[in-house]
Amino acid sequence: MTDAVLNRPPVHALLADGTTVCIRSVVPGDHAQLEGLYEEMSPEHLRLRFFAASRRSAALSADRACAPPHPGYRALLAETKGRVIGLAEYETGDDKDSAEISVAVADGLHHRGVGTLLVEHLVSAARAEGISAFTADALSENHEVLRLFADLGLRTARRFDGPEVRCTIALDASDTYLTAVEERGRAADAASLAPLLRPDVVAVVGAGRKPGSIGRAILHHLRSGGFTGRLFAVNPAARSILGVPSHPSVSALPRTPDLVVVAVPAAAVPVTAEECGKAGARALLVVTAGLDAEQSQALLSACRSYGMRLVGPNCLGVSNTDPELRLDATFAAGHPRPGTAGVAVQSGGIGIALLDGLSRLGIGVSSFASLGDKFDVSGNDMLQWWESDGRTGLALLHLESFGNPRAFSRTARRVTRRMPLLTVDAGRTDAGRRAAASHTAAAATRTMTRQALFTQAGITATRSVGELLETAALLHSQPLPRGARVAIVTNAGGAGVLAADACAEAGLALPAFTPETVEGLLAVLPEGAAIGNPVDATAAVTEQQLGACVDGLTRCAGIDAVLVALVPTAVAEATGDDLVRALTRAPAQRGRPVAVVRLEQALPVELLPADGGTVPAYAEPLAAARALAHAAARSAWLARPAGTVPELPDVDTRRAHTIVEAYLDAPPDGGWLDPRASADLLSCYGIPQVPWAWAETEDDAVLAANRLRGFDGRVVMKAHWPGLMHKTQQHALHLDLRGESQVRAAFRDLETRFAGLTTGVVVQPLAARGTELFAGVVQDEVFGPLVLFGLGGTATEVLADHAARLAPLTDHDVHDLITSPRCAPLLFGAHGNGPVDLEGLEQLLLRLSRMAADLPQLAEADFNPVLAAPGQVTVLDARIRLLPRRPHDPYLRRLR
Repeated sequence: MTDAVLNRPPVHALLADGTTVCIRSVVPGDHAQLEGLYEEMSPEHLRLRFFAASRRSAALSADRACAPPHPGYRALLAETKGRVIGLAEYETGDDKDSAEISVAVADGLHHRGVGTLLVEHLVSAARAEGISAFTADALSENHEVLRLFADLGLRTARRFDGPEVRCTIALDASDTYLTAVEERGRAADAASLAPLLRPDVVAVVGAGRKPGSIGRAILHHLRSGGFTGRLFAVNPAARSILGVPSHPSVSALPRTPDLVVVAVPAAAVPVTAEECGKAGARALLVVTAGLDAEQSQALLSACRSYGMRLVGPNCLGVSNTDPELRLDATFAAGHPRPGTAGVAVQSGGIGIALLDGLSRLGIGVSSFASLGDKFDVSGNDMLQWWESDGRTGLALLHLESFGNPRAFSRTARRVTRRMPLLTVDAGRTDAGRRAAASHTAAAATRTMTRQALFTQAGITATRSVGELLETAALLHSQPLPRGARVAIVTNAGGAGVLAADACAEAGLALPAFTPETVEGLLAVLPEGAAIGNPVDATAAVTEQQLGACVDGLTRCAGIDAVLVALVPTAVAEATGDDLVRALTRAPAQRGRPVAVVRLEQALPVELLPADGGTVPAYAEPLAAARALAHAAARSAWLARPAGTVPELPDVDTRRAHTIVEAYLDAPPDGGWLDPRASADLLSCYGIPQVPWAWAETEDDAVLAANRLRGFDGRVVMKAHWPGLMHKTQQHALHLDLRGESQVRAAFRDLETRFAGLTTGVVVQPLAARGTELFAGVVQDEVFGPLVLFGLGGTATEVLADHAARLAPLTDHDVHDLITSPRCAPLLFGAHGNGPVDLEGLEQLLLRLSRMAADLPQLAEADFNPVLAAPGQVTVLDARIRLLPRRPHDPYLRRLR
């Protein structure tokens, strides 16, 4: 067993009822507690666990669990508030690919997910050790443990032998298992957040008697907002604050608080958190800012020890506008309007702007959380709350950091199929930060990584708070368009031109109308109207004519949305026509989105009251076009089935781990693999490589050249030394070598110019013609592996024609990677050339993704160039950098 597995630090996770437990390895000091775990079991439970009601078996089990660590054995326990409540173990036998597993849960704590959570953590540890299956023997009447195994989401086989059952559990990382883990996590997360977002009793610590304190402002908001539960203040110097009963301490409160708002100086936060935990509080909202590292750790430790969920510190607060609760524990200027938008932000200022904007638009808020420094509750938690609260139909996020992006991505993919999920892509200008240390894969910045996350998860990413609200207005009020084809109608030609430019810049199409559509428009519009796209209805258009025109366009098969650009005219004023009213009449009957641009409008976006709904109105054509483009992108994402990660034959993960571990045993700080080790690693994943040979002498190079005759008998020679980045720039290669004399001359040249550096040369046959591409991976510390693809060769970094997606890649992700770069037409046969081997290219990217997902030590990989031709895809040059990294399971249930 490796140190990485044995030394896994303790983690906290949630049971099915939202209780926090600590999952950690067993140590010798746990012996007494483990014996107590069994001694407190009923005779019946002991019999089911050990097949006999023997106290001796219980003692032996405790002895084994607390013995010094030895290869093939692993024991994990679950504890809460210092009490051990569960134990799970596995041990391998002669077959190192399989391990025997056993589970024990304290009496009175069954059906709360203790055993399931422990087994999930054992599964993660076993996979890291290369164990592929668990086996377990159980009595056939032990329905609880049999149900536990059956409900894991893993493939389980049963073999009955008299009164006993032999269970075999395959530890494959299938999507079925991840989905089952997610579902258990979602239910546990929602249960743990109930004291925070649906509390019955709230206490505010730090509410002063004099105006001006944040605590007093939050207490005022809770009271004036009409909180329907019990409300208390904690202040030793007052008996009542703002008419709310005050008590000297949390422990002195007449009711145990579900939620405690902490607004005390930073130095007092840890002590206050400890007092809240001892009093039985289940959630903390810490608005205090300026905690140092020691205070922060003490705060989080108290929350974990006592099982309290935490929002903050350094935050604006939380609110839930449910009329049955009316919780507003914020210090924003006003109360949010009840509605359907869930909002989570890290910045309090952004939170205030979104609350005000959503309230002004009439969309309103279902629940709001200002996450602040995000010690515990995260955007992922809030997504899972909104998914199940029955009130949220639109989710808005402003996150400056991601704690577990891969888990967030899986949650977001699920949630955004049920409701739009919008975010502001904050921090886009951080272009100087590289996701790896060097070379082509380092072109991936955090911006590219975030954008890959948003694209794959179906998240609508905007560039500003204003754009977020503009898009939210359209998604809230209008049906999704079926595509990106827009018809523009205007009563002023200039406004139509502006709208057309805006649509083109946003990536929308302005199709020509069919003759039938033109004929229909001419029949309803005034004489002199120009029936193109845009439609210039002229200033003479009446309210009735404009309504008939828009209604007709929304019924056209070739139109997905209608944008109406209006300016006020004296003609309409004189006739009493209200052109806007023409667009707000029976909008639900149109079936396609309609957006209005009013150039005289003061506010950037408004929602105009309409029959049975609302219609979005924008002050700028570009704002309306951007919102329509975001809606069209969401529609396209929803229309595409969820992708799957294909099964790959001929992958030898065990040998790949052996290669990586062998390399890192020599230089423990990591580095670049030599060509031989790189080729061995690629062969483990079936990645096609051009034939090659390693040569350290001139004679060896000649022999290699004779064996590897390339195109017309020509070969290529490349120098190698650890850390060599750009062979072409450093003139460290020779191309088109013919005959022995040229091979010898090339070897002597490289040996002379790079004396003391080169460790040998690589000889390859000269490749035939094809398109030079680049494929690579960079392992981000936070986001995990990112796969890049695009134009290769010497110009790859200059042109930066790359697309990126987070691993593991689905079949849809691979398709997007291949079609997104500007060079994509070359791959599909542009300029009269035949298409390259697209299936081979897909396989290469999938296998590269699998390698990156399997090997956390893979810090960076560059395949440049990858030669793509009809019927063939081949890696001509591969560079791989390894770093010592512990395995990390991003989908394992645990708190931050």
